[in-house]
Amino acid sequence: MTNLSDKTIGSVEKRKIDFSKFDGTEDNAGTDFSINDLKNDETDTLRSVGIDLYDNSGSGKFFMYGSSVFTLAPQIEGVEIMPLKEALRIYPEIESLYYFKAVNEGEDELTKSVYEKGPHGYFIRVRKGVIVGEPLHTAMFMHREMSSMYIHNIVVLEEGAHLHLITGCVSGCAVRGGLHVAVSEHYVGKGAKFVSTMVHSWGQDFVVRPRSATVVDDNGSFVSNYYSVRPASNIQAAPFTDLAGKNSNAKYMTVLACHKGSFSDIGGTVLMSGENSSAELVARAVNYGGTVVQTGMLIGAAMGSRGHVDCSGLMLGDEGIIEAVPGLRSVHPDARMSHEAAIGRIDTGEVNYLQSKGLEEMQAIALIVRGFLNVGIEMEGLDKDIEEMIKEISELSGHGEG
Repeated sequence: MTNLSDKTIGSVEKRKIDFSKFDGTEDNAGTDFSINDLKNDETDTLRSVGIDLYDNSGSGKFFMYGSSVFTLAPQIEGVEIMPLKEALRIYPEIESLYYFKAVNEGEDELTKSVYEKGPHGYFIRVRKGVIVGEPLHTAMFMHREMSSMYIHNIVVLEEGAHLHLITGCVSGCAVRGGLHVAVSEHYVGKGAKFVSTMVHSWGQDFVVRPRSATVVDDNGSFVSNYYSVRPASNIQAAPFTDLAGKNSNAKYMTVLACHKGSFSDIGGTVLMSGENSSAELVARAVNYGGTVVQTGMLIGAAMGSRGHVDCSGLMLGDEGIIEAVPGLRSVHPDARMSHEAAIGRIDTGEVNYLQSKGLEEMQAIALIVRGFLNVGIEMEGLDKDIEEMIKEISELSGHGEG
């Protein structure tokens, strides 16, 4: 289990949130509502985070609009995606094997609320040896002002399975504020590989609290790609991964834009408890005037465990704070770990050099930021709209917008 509770990290204190101002849960869109009833701006918002509900992908889809659920059954044998509530009814053993087994249901008040409100979210399972060639898509859409959404998702990859899951968490264009709480539990079997790409696009007054934990078995691999291009007002995430198996590995890649007035605490902890396990945590933040806390903790707890933490921030204005807190903890004499952190501004010499090659100043700045954000994220299967959205960070940098 991991400690997911809000607390002070370093010298930057987390902001206290009045959760009572979110006056109710996202309501049902109506018994007759279908995806064909979505407005054009809503489908455009979903496409911007890589979710096209109308394509012919055979891997399957899961979509929550408020509390209304739409599922497109996968056309691949051995791949299941369904509402978690339904999965618990069909497969009672899920409760004893996976339901709040990686995340403690009483870890903090928000996690406890998810538990008390019951299973609202998805269950995904890829059976033994099944390799899913196309990404599977899920989306959570909040459509009511100052409402709250409490989600619990479980992903299970059996031995030798491969899956790339793309998740978009968004709010409607006219929705400024709300509370989004999501508990995610991932179980990666022996020799399995799970790539999770998450894209957040929120209104300016949203509070977001992801709570996630992943357990990786022998020779398993977990890759987490996280993008926050249109950030919430306040987000705090501390994903936890237990590399329990021999030769297991994990890689976290985080790309974050922080706008003026927003607070982003993005971190992660990897426990390398399996022999010869390895991990890499890479974070890149571009700050337009908000507050960014970058944390990354590696715990070397087994023979041959290896890891590296890399936190870097780029200040693009005269206001704002970036705090980088890479951490290492060794509880085994054979663990080997390293870390690096860097915070700074764009070098005017680099801008002048690119201008001498014919680029305009804004183009030069955007190119430098794009290079800064290039952290080797696994891009296979990402929709072109996501790629354009990611580029938006560097393009905004060139225009000096926040």
